[in-house]
Amino acid sequence: MKKHSSKHATDSSVVTVAIVQAASVAFDRKRTLEKVLDLTRDATKKGAQLVLFPEAFISGYPRGLDFGAVVGSRTEAGREDFKRYWESAVDVPGPAVETLSKAARANSVYLVIGVIERAGGTLYCCVLFFAPDGTFLGKHRKVMPTASERLIWGYGDGSTLPVFETPLGRMGAVICWENYMPLLRAAYYAKGIELYCAPTADGRDSWHSSMRHIATEGRCFVLSANLFARRSDYPEVHGAVSKDQDEVVSRGGSCIVDPLGNVLVGPNYEGECLLTAEIDRNALARGKFDMDVVGHYARPDVFKLVVNEADTPAVVFTRGES
Repeated sequence: MKKHSSKHATDSSVVTVAIVQAASVAFDRKRTLEKVLDLTRDATKKGAQLVLFPEAFISGYPRGLDFGAVVGSRTEAGREDFKRYWESAVDVPGPAVETLSKAARANSVYLVIGVIERAGGTLYCCVLFFAPDGTFLGKHRKVMPTASERLIWGYGDGSTLPVFETPLGRMGAVICWENYMPLLRAAYYAKGIELYCAPTADGRDSWHSSMRHIATEGRCFVLSANLFARRSDYPEVHGAVSKDQDEVVSRGGSCIVDPLGNVLVGPNYEGECLLTAEIDRNALARGKFDMDVVGHYARPDVFKLVVNEADTPAVVFTRGES
């Protein structure tokens, strides 16, 4: 468990959290960061102590793009699409991380945001965590990109599965269809997650059902943030999306659910919005009374999970003894 204390700590059991449902400016890191600053400021005006942004908010979820790839062939145009995407990604650490750190500090909030991380020649779908004093707490890399995402994103490993102990509660993030990996969820439950952040790009009806299930299963608060985007939010070079500028290409569905599966706010499918809710941390203990899937409701004599949290680089350099 990674601990973080803050001068903004509160003894109150009631915490105000906010979900940002909005469109990023696809492939444009600078303009998206400007939008993040504005939306974070708006959330704090509503009393938010934690602000969650969707999956891949910086520099965008490339919905509809095929990057010119079919089995056995890649196109030059597709390579150019990837180059554009790579150029708009985020270095960790780097200038964009510094900007986000300043945003968290200026607004005295925990900031949790989906980014596309650039590391060498590989992109990772990632979540970054910042404390109210601006401290960069760490990151989670998506361990399993879904379907065609595997063409453009690398795989995270067990070294970035953090749960941070904060004055608001134990906080972590599981990205999009990672939430359908039962063993990954079990690992987070075992780390005592209480503020279960689920940034996503999935706006189907089934997603909302999954968020209620996970909240009930883990007896935790689930905060899910999705993009709301129209065709006009993507650049003209993004040829695979509809030409109708008003067409909704990502419909949202963001929500906040309590540890008994009750929906506190959402899902919202209407447009860009800022969803806020007051959550009572006392509900966590009440929920664990009859369900703790890694405690009194577990059967470790029958079922056991082993999690490898080691970093797994492709190349390891060693020096032999002289």
